[in-house]
Amino acid sequence: MPLGLAALDELTAAFEELRAVLDGADPAAIESASARIARAASGVRAIGVWRSDSAVKDRLKALQSLMEAARVRTNVLADHANQRLAILAAQGSETAPLTYGR
Repeated sequence: MPLGLAALDELTAAFEELRAVLDGADPAAIESASARIARAASGVRAIGVWRSDSAVKDRLKALQSLMEAARVRTNVLADHANQRLAILAAQGSETAPLTYGR
């Protein structure tokens, strides 16, 4: 397997891991998956063969949908968190329980 394809396989696996952990509630797992994506993307960039190898270009095009799905899922989760915070702020401290007692 060409080096470029192996690097893309790692990038694909990293995005699949991110998609899996986004459905959980473990921030450390999400950070770990994000760091794995950064390393894999750096590996793909460092090889540089993706510009000339048609097999690598085809694999990148196939990977685009997975990357877009992760981006959309991240935005949806961030929006949900912002909506929850806005609801809590609108209700005020009388209806929302305090995190820490006095």
